[in-house]
Amino acid sequence: MASPKTKISEVPQVSDRVTFIYVEHAKISRMDGAITVAESRGIVRIPAAIIGILLLGPGTDISHRAVELLGDSGTSIAWVGEHGIRQYAHGRSLSHSSRFLEKQALLVSNMRTKLQVARAMYEMRFPDEDVSGLTMQQLRSKEGARIRKLYRNMAKKYSVKWDGRTYDPDNFDSGDPVNQALSSSNVALYGLVYSAVSAMGMAPGLGFVHKGHDLSFVYDIADLYKAELTIPISFQIASEHADGENIGKIARQKMRDQFVDGKVLARIVKDIQILLGVEEDEKINVETLSLWDDKQGSVSYGVNYGGNEEA
Repeated sequence: MASPKTKISEVPQVSDRVTFIYVEHAKISRMDGAITVAESRGIVRIPAAIIGILLLGPGTDISHRAVELLGDSGTSIAWVGEHGIRQYAHGRSLSHSSRFLEKQALLVSNMRTKLQVARAMYEMRFPDEDVSGLTMQQLRSKEGARIRKLYRNMAKKYSVKWDGRTYDPDNFDSGDPVNQALSSSNVALYGLVYSAVSAMGMAPGLGFVHKGHDLSFVYDIADLYKAELTIPISFQIASEHADGENIGKIARQKMRDQFVDGKVLARIVKDIQILLGVEEDEKINVETLSLWDDKQGSVSYGVNYGGNEEA
């Protein structure tokens, strides 16, 4: 007997979820309210509603019933490349409301409000400095200098050779250990940010700093946390695993350790709300549908407006 479909009101908020899960070379099925992951070492059962985003790597088969469960649970799904690099496709979001999406689109389509949000994103990097008088060009330059300095400091702290951020997205193994770690840890962060953006019903492609990519907004938000999370972790990994063996897997595990208590995910949601002016008490998982009206804004859906005439 099939389990009853989860009601929208029963689906956990994105900030209540634990982390991302990356799966490769495995078969994913469904057992009641959980997905089962079967691979060479055995079978693992995972409650679907606790997952922020499920990253499906190469060699993964997933059943129709498993996707149905993940969809009902509001769990984001993304099909990614080997080592978690690249995102090829994704599933439906947790939110069934377009309210936040409309707000994002309104802000990004007006040059003045787009500039305000973009500036606020840069200002978050410098909480102890007054950068309100700087232009966008000056803010970009200041941020670039901050990251370059951080790279140098991390290389010195962990005694890791650093020749700059270079990588080939088509050849993961061609990078040195620190660049491999950066690539994998960044993608893990992108996955978590994507789950928050998707859960809030926003468009991952409508960016304020980045543009022209279907994940521009994800990159906007992820960049707020790299200096704190992915960069230090990657240099630490490179110092401990100079042979480069299993760097991608180790980086994902380290990032998952950072995400597991849910604090980073909750922070991402809060920062997005602050940047876009969304009230903290506005619920994410509200299912609403209405019809657009040029005078009233919106009118009820499911009403025959033809009066007594046949529809």
